[in-house]
Amino acid sequence: MKALHNRRAVITGAASGIGAAIALAYAEAGARLVLCDRDAQRLANTAQQCRALDVDVEECVADVGTVDGARAGVDACVARYDGIDILVNNAGMLTQAPCVDLTQAMWDDMLRIDLTSVFIASQRALPHMLSQQWGRIINVASQLGIKGGAELCHYAAAKAGVIGFTKSLALEVGKQNVLVNAIAPGPIETPLVDGISQAWKEAKAKELPLGRFGKAHEVAPIAVLLASEPGGNLFVGQTLGPNSGDVMP
Repeated sequence: MKALHNRRAVITGAASGIGAAIALAYAEAGARLVLCDRDAQRLANTAQQCRALDVDVEECVADVGTVDGARAGVDACVARYDGIDILVNNAGMLTQAPCVDLTQAMWDDMLRIDLTSVFIASQRALPHMLSQQWGRIINVASQLGIKGGAELCHYAAAKAGVIGFTKSLALEVGKQNVLVNAIAPGPIETPLVDGISQAWKEAKAKELPLGRFGKAHEVAPIAVLLASEPGGNLFVGQTLGPNSGDVMP
């Protein structure tokens, strides 16, 4: 039997990058999917690729930067599949500026999309998971939430918040068999890093012990592991780091 056979999973930010890779990995593992993103065209492409693997998929066009948008994926999953088993909070944004030049709007947007949406979606999913005494919440953070990043104060702060939220929620609900963990990738070749300067990316690659950025399909299997049984059963409040050696806890 496939690792996630018939599990009901919501993945945010599923139109591209790590989210799309996780969607495909979950489809291969047999999950029933609700895929969320604000980019309807690219989301439809991901959904089509997943359906080609013979799984049930619903598309949910929503902006997690709003309260209703952050709740939309969970609500769609409950409506379609009568519950939810797995929530992958992957949607995010990335901008770059020295702290002295950060505007209040840039700061607020970053925390709203990269951190607050994780809380809102998780809170929406929790009653269903707790009532069935089974659930997996997987939050995509970043290694910069551990080590920081120059000209990325707002991003690193949001991702550090995701890691702290993950640990705290894991302590609250672990005994009810709702396991909450984070994935903190290093630099990954995705559309998310398109807004970062080429000079920064080249310098970063030279720093990495592996000597290169990762690829989205190299991150996705971790999300399958954390959601699976027995593979994910003992991960509670952990932050797993596919980061090319950028952070070694």
